[in-house]
Amino acid sequence: MSKPKKPQAISLFSEFVVTKERQKTDFISTKDLLSKYQMSEKNTHISHEFQSFGCYLAEALADKQHTSLYIKLAKTMSRGTLERALSFVIDSTADNKAKLFMWKLQKLKENQ
Repeated sequence: MSKPKKPQAISLFSEFVVTKERQKTDFISTKDLLSKYQMSEKNTHISHEFQSFGCYLAEALADKQHTSLYIKLAKTMSRGTLERALSFVIDSTADNKAKLFMWKLQKLKENQ
């Protein structure tokens, strides 16, 4: 006994024949592609949201020397209290915004 022949596929749409030619394109290296975009400096040691907010406070108050203090405040105090104190300080024209921030924070803690 001979094996039955496999049926062959019949093309119903002969005008839509797919060619096996690939479109020739110029590839760009990843390094060249990424060099077009401006990458912002990020601190890779920040892994929690409160750390990010603490760094934001330090930048907004122009007091990067005490970033760890602001991170600790962001971790231990309520976000609303910190944001109220920050909005008070940003609206002011004080020379030392960090000192004014700590004063306002103390006043807000006393009122609670």
